[in-house]
Amino acid sequence: MSGQRCPWCEAFDLYRHYHDHEWGVPKRDSQALFELLLLEGAQAGLSWATILKKRENYRRAFDGFDVQKVAAYDAAKAAALLADTGIVRNRAKIAAAIGNARATLTLPVSLADFLWQFVDGQPITNQWRSMSEVPARTAQSDKMSKALQQAGFKFTGSTICYALMQSAGLVNDHLTSCPRHAEIAGSG
Repeated sequence: MSGQRCPWCEAFDLYRHYHDHEWGVPKRDSQALFELLLLEGAQAGLSWATILKKRENYRRAFDGFDVQKVAAYDAAKAAALLADTGIVRNRAKIAAAIGNARATLTLPVSLADFLWQFVDGQPITNQWRSMSEVPARTAQSDKMSKALQQAGFKFTGSTICYALMQSAGLVNDHLTSCPRHAEIAGSG
């Protein structure tokens, strides 16, 4: 990529690839959004690099993020996940992933429609010039968090929701100096 990438992604190749090809690209597929919701929850208290390195293990362990399959997990499957060294072995996060799959199935609309309602169905293109301007949460992520929690979701605090909004392209938070900002703008 020619031009100045967002500074957060310069630490190593995996971050750069994620930044250049995935982060901020609008996703409207419910399964892809469920994957990000699960991964963002797993990341709580850890670095995103930890989760990116384990993403393929998560895909294997959680049956490709098939919501129906994850919702059907029983105590034996939860125990197997707790023993899986390829993922973050945190009892609360694993329980939340299973519970969030079940909550997804009870939504009155698709997960995609549910999440995109908080930006009126269109990505918000921000105009940040420095990382210090990028918020950790917004009024939209506060509303998303509250609605998800009311629907029975866990590990969906406002900061996690805003990270989901960024990664799933509900907001374009690439800096204006980053070539990806213009590439993604208006692609919702």
